[in-house]
Parts: sequence; C-alpha cells; structure tokens
Amino acid sequence: MKKKAEPKNAEPAAVAVEKRVTLAREAHAEMEERKSVFIGHARPVTSEEEARAFIDEIRHQYADATHNVYAYLLNGGAVARYSDDGEPHGTSGIPTLNVLKMSGAMDLVVVVTRYFGGILLGAGGLVRAYSAAAKLAIDEAGLAVFEPWNIVGFTCSYSDYQKITAGLPKTGAVEEDADFGEDVTVTAAVKVEDTGTLMTWISETTGGRSAVEILDTVERAAPIGE
Repeated sequence: MKKKAEPKNAEPAAVAVEKRVTLAREAHAEMEERKSVFIGHARPVTSEEEARAFIDEIRHQYADATHNVYAYLLNGGAVARYSDDGEPHGTSGIPTLNVLKMSGAMDLVVVVTRYFGGILLGAGGLVRAYSAAAKLAIDEAGLAVFEPWNIVGFTCSYSDYQKITAGLPKTGAVEEDADFGEDVTVTAAVKVEDTGTLMTWISETTGGRSAVEILDTVERAAPIGE
C-alpha cells in the first residue's frame, strides 16, 4: 500500500500545552477578629522544599506569634499538607487548605500568623478567621496563568528584517533582541503552541532564507483579571 503524500507547506500539528494557574506574586494581608490579629502570607512555589522554606521564613519572622498555621498545595493537588500549629484540630490547618483548594490555584503555600488577643473564638470562630485570613492573602496575591514559551532565534537580511518587524506581532511572537551585524540576528519569544505558526511564517516571509531555532523554553505569566 502506498503512503498518502503529505501536503506541502502543512502547518505543524498543534502542541498540547500544560498551563498552570497559581499566584501572580507573594502577598500579605492582615485582619482582626475579636482582638486577635491574623496575618495571611501567600507565595507561589514549585516544590515542597520551597514551601517549607517559606514556612520556616515566616516562623522565624513571627517567632513571637501565638500560632503560625500553614497549608500548601502542589502537583495538581497530589501533594497537600497542613498544620494546626497548636490550634484545636480541624479549626485552622484544614480550613486554610480548603481555601487553597477552592481558589482555583495550584503550587502555592499560605501561612496564617495569629497573635492571640485574649478572647477565645471557639471552633467556629477559628475556622472563619483562618479561612478569611488565607483568602485575603490569596486575593491580594492575585492569580496568573503560567504557560511555556519558546525562546527562538533566527538570522535574516536587513530587508527581510523590516518585513519581519512589521508582521511578527501577528504570529503571537514578541521580539526580545536584535544584533545588527552583516545580517540581523533576532531573538524572540513565542508561546509553545504558536511556535509552528511562527516557523512557517518566517520561512514564507523570507522565501526560505531564514529558519527558526528553538533556544530555550521558559514559563511566563499572564495575570488573570487585570
């Protein structure tokens, strides 16, 4: 049986891209509940080592606090850890972890610091206070979609460079650097799923004189709701 000929100039097949939703930045938020002060601290992380380092950092910074309750969520929810840090079981660590799960974010850690104000809050009051402080910190941090981008390079003539500069944004790519020598060496960034489109467009625009080389792959963030 003869193989079916592939169409010429076919655009490369779409690439399945994994995107992560996590915190856009580190953030802190403070609230008061019946004279107890609660400070939520939130940070995006990529490993348990990073999460625990942040927890240790907050514990050291707030060593005089009554409690430093924490929770973190990693690897799509496969890793979920929490600590009540001396509060009654189920009143702080689990509620904090539940806030992380409901946030829609992954790969994050939250520590809620409490300075006891002398008035007991009861189990229900503790759950509400720790949950509220954790949510405040996450809201302050904001969410971002992190997705892989390819850093690419190619060399072109000066005349081709003029056409490329004018049309590059239409491919979804962003020019990052250009070195002007005998020819122009361009470095650009493009989403992984758009790389095939860019390669085809560069080849067509330069009449096959330039080819795109992938130099590196990095994660970049796009804030949600900004």
